[in-house]
Amino acid sequence: MILETVDLTKSFGAVKAVQNVCLQIEEGEVSSIIGPNGAGKTTLFSLITRQLKSDSGKVLFKGNDITNMSPSAIATCGIKKCFQITSIFPKMSVFENVQVAAISKQGKGFNFFSPAGRAMKEEVSSVLDSVGLSGEASKMAGNLSYGEQKRLEFAIALVTMPTLLLLDEPTAGVSPAEANNLMELVRSLVRERGLTTVFIEHDMNMVFNYSDKIRVMYLGGIVKQGTVQEIKGDPEVQKVYLGEGRK
Repeated sequence: MILETVDLTKSFGAVKAVQNVCLQIEEGEVSSIIGPNGAGKTTLFSLITRQLKSDSGKVLFKGNDITNMSPSAIATCGIKKCFQITSIFPKMSVFENVQVAAISKQGKGFNFFSPAGRAMKEEVSSVLDSVGLSGEASKMAGNLSYGEQKRLEFAIALVTMPTLLLLDEPTAGVSPAEANNLMELVRSLVRERGLTTVFIEHDMNMVFNYSDKIRVMYLGGIVKQGTVQEIKGDPEVQKVYLGEGRK
């Protein structure tokens, strides 16, 4: 078990955004979390990475309690979150964006002119090539298309060498064709690198095509989980979450 939450809870005033969520993610799993707006999906991710502090409950990563660790310490442990809205540096080059992430992984005082530094530059170039951005390395990141910016953020995540990726609506804002290309890329690279990946997604075609397992959230809790076929065939999910049978 690479990630586990135990009765994780978060309220905002009278609103219970996440309620006693018990989540278990197996190593190597590529899974999705679905549910209507306001179900608590993004809040759950923020609690795992401690961008939000939980009211109660625990988060365990590789069996270790990380509930009260800082966001930077959690990232160092190997958990990386990619946001729905890209968080790149638009006035830096594509290469520099990934380079900064590589430096931060090494800590303060890292010297890019050392032999290790030169090897890291090669790694940055390799990561950009793997996401199809090697030809855009010198371009300002803000001049990339939105789909390319999503690829860049994925490259930034990969260069930090995570073991668990949390992707918050990775295809939001991109065309259907680019969305499929992006998810094919994500699936290929996470399989190649042996990464565990959990993604939030509203596009059910993406969910069904790229998930090993699906979890359904509603009113802050996980109410259903199963394989693609199990979720597809569940009458309650069809009616409430997939929009079938609504009046």
